[in-house]
Amino acid sequence: MVEKQEVFTIMGGRVKFLRGPYNPTSDAVWVSAFVDGHPQTALDVGTGTGGVALCLMARIPGIKMTAIDVSQEMLDAAADNFRLNNQTANFINADIMTWHTDKTFDLVITNPPYFKGTPANHNAHHNADLVAWTKRCIARVKPGGEFVIIVDMAEIANVIAEMCRHRCGDFRILPLFSTKNTAERILISAKLGRAPHTTMYSGMSMNCDMVLRDGMSIAETWAAMANKNK
Repeated sequence: MVEKQEVFTIMGGRVKFLRGPYNPTSDAVWVSAFVDGHPQTALDVGTGTGGVALCLMARIPGIKMTAIDVSQEMLDAAADNFRLNNQTANFINADIMTWHTDKTFDLVITNPPYFKGTPANHNAHHNADLVAWTKRCIARVKPGGEFVIIVDMAEIANVIAEMCRHRCGDFRILPLFSTKNTAERILISAKLGRAPHTTMYSGMSMNCDMVLRDGMSIAETWAAMANKNK
């Protein structure tokens, strides 16, 4: 049996991770790639081992990151990954559902535990109520700030309805496809306090190398594709 390497990389080697009980998936790359503009402060909700936060920091140098997770085990692993990447964050061991704070952020981003089933053994959220999760995330967004989430297709209606209830607008929605004819993941972005305008993009392959391998943002990927087609 070949022993796995202790360290693996994503985004063309720009982000490194130590192998552990929970390793980031491509969802972390996708949700970070969908962020609009250059926010100065960000909150990564349910950070796990830091996948979303580190991908975002690789794309937006200088962003001030806060990372919250209910599992101290996950936060300890995230801290190790941050050190590996020479990055720093304010780590908070708390449940977003009960976290008491007045802090708000330019960006709140989350790759939530949308899968249903038997809880894993790493003490992270499972079978989360994504309506309540969304509500708590939006409460931490500054007026005019952005909320970005990736969810399973089955959750999109409930999540968007909750975002609308809390005055989100300027929606951007991007379906992600693999080999099926129906979307498997949905990226959703909205701004707090904006008009209820929605842009629905044509879908992208979940295996897009420009995003996953090269670490390009989705906007950069579309621009590169357009240039190729000229």
